[in-house]
Amino acid sequence: MEKYITDERTGLKYELVGDYYLIAGDEEPEELPIGIWGQRHLRYLKKHRRVVYAELLTSGKLNNYLANLNEQAEEMFSRLVEEIAERDGITETLKVSDQMEWVQRMNAARQLAIDEVNDNLIFA
Repeated sequence: MEKYITDERTGLKYELVGDYYLIAGDEEPEELPIGIWGQRHLRYLKKHRRVVYAELLTSGKLNNYLANLNEQAEEMFSRLVEEIAERDGITETLKVSDQMEWVQRMNAARQLAIDEVNDNLIFA
């Protein structure tokens, strides 16, 4: 007996379980990870945009929405950190000559980028 069969009339797929064929369930849709930015936005939606949150949740689009937003935020954050570092002259040469100064300036650049992403994507 075959492990899987498809009923040509109905299009249903069946899986052999023991001595019986049972309807094979479709695989669950893969839930994308929402990441730190998506989690921040989720908390914001729950607290300040309850209607939007409820609509996304009940329509089943919440996870995809948050995963997409997280990806956009990651890209924006990376781009901003690079731009700020270039603008402020935070280079590998500085890293070699004065590591503490480089760390301080990179942390400041990262914080500026975080604030920008929060203002434009997460809490907008």
